[in-house]
Amino acid sequence: MTPIIITIYGAEVKCASCIHLPTAFETKEWLEAAITRKFPEQKFEFVYCDIDSPDGEEQASFAERILDDEFFYPLVVLNGEVVAEGNPKLSSIYEKIKQHQSAAENTSQASG
Repeated sequence: MTPIIITIYGAEVKCASCIHLPTAFETKEWLEAAITRKFPEQKFEFVYCDIDSPDGEEQASFAERILDDEFFYPLVVLNGEVVAEGNPKLSSIYEKIKQHQSAAENTSQASG
């Protein structure tokens, strides 16, 4: 089973509109706990990216878009697809995970 990669983008300094919310790193920890509890059979890789020091091309691209005010942070990206920004909603992230699992299952059945 291929792991689902969930990247949470943020910064040490909270965005002005997120002052009452947890930090992006705290959001990553919260999402990791909730998602792994909800989907115990699925393998995940959780990555935190500080937008001031991205690692690699994809992270640099999303970090730049956040800095250009295209997205709010924390930004949650699942396998390269934006699934939440600002204050993430678990229900919408769960739905994207289910869609990804369904697509992966259909692909493995077609190749098997």
